[in-house]
Amino acid sequence: MPYSLKGRNVLITGGSRLLFLANPEILVGELICLKFAEEGCNVAINYNSSADRAEGVAKKVEHDHGMKAFTVQGKDCIRVVQESISKLGGLDVIISNAGHTRFSNFGDLNDTTIEDWDLCYAVNVKAHVFLMREALATFNSNQDGGAFIITSSIAGRIPGGSSMPYAVTKAAQLHLMRCLASTQGPKVRVNAVLPGFLGTEWGDRYGQERIMEMREKAYLKQDTDLDDAAQAFIDIARNMSMTGQRIQVDSGLGQND
Repeated sequence: MPYSLKGRNVLITGGSRLLFLANPEILVGELICLKFAEEGCNVAINYNSSADRAEGVAKKVEHDHGMKAFTVQGKDCIRVVQESISKLGGLDVIISNAGHTRFSNFGDLNDTTIEDWDLCYAVNVKAHVFLMREALATFNSNQDGGAFIITSSIAGRIPGGSSMPYAVTKAAQLHLMRCLASTQGPKVRVNAVLPGFLGTEWGDRYGQERIMEMREKAYLKQDTDLDDAAQAFIDIARNMSMTGQRIQVDSGLGQND
């Protein structure tokens, strides 16, 4: 039967913003927080530098939905999980939503730095291992186990995107997701959501010509809807029979690989 989200404790990293969506008008991370609150979940909102926005999301969770919420700053995955468990009184779901990229010329190997590669690998791959490792004992002690859902990207499946380090580490991230799913069950479900092009301020950096090309390439001839992308995390969290899966919410853009 579907996994009931009512009363669950959820940690959302990058919950005040989605790091690969730099300052978008509507933030996927924020939408995910609010959708889980609507389902009756308590929410821990991890952020790096957007303190005001994170506090604003927490207030919406508490005032609009009557659920417990708190913010936790920093990149220390172990501390973030420990603090979430302590303040929420447990942990049932992790939305590993933070990511990193720096726009560069995809085909120019001199347009990326060693730091670009190292930081993308640290945030887009290694961070998920540390989060899972710290949460694993709690997930396994829960009667219904736990869910670990990664925000990935169609850039992990097709050779393109904001930068080559981003695309390569997103591909590694997807294989990590399958490795975790195959080894950390049966009480832990691990899946990934792969959004397509999102019409935000960040997306505008592609330029109008490239944006029009992506819209034309997408089967549905449109951008990925932000609310649809966020809703996918709710649907996956509820599903007790899904693990090791990559769910593309991309208007068909990434189906041409």
